[in-house]
Amino acid sequence: MSNNQEELKLQLRPRATEVVYLNIPKDTLVSIEEVAVSKDMSVEALIKFYIGQALRQDIAKLFNERLLDKTAQVLSRHIQSEEEISRIMQEIKAETIG
Repeated sequence: MSNNQEELKLQLRPRATEVVYLNIPKDTLVSIEEVAVSKDMSVEALIKFYIGQALRQDIAKLFNERLLDKTAQVLSRHIQSEEEISRIMQEIKAETIG
């Protein structure tokens, strides 16, 4: 590697944040604290991780639902049989969702 090559740098863009106050049951908070300690994370970092993970799953689910709705709309423009459209949609769901 020559001295002229630039180093790769991880550049995180700061995102605007807002403080939110939550009422969390005490036993739940104790569990969160225990998990955070076991993962060597702060409680705040663990809660953000959980929110981010669940949010990504929900966004992916919404995208998939929209895609399936659009697929059904396109099929209905080309296929007259509701039964055939339903069969195709069931096959798509079985192949993609499981």
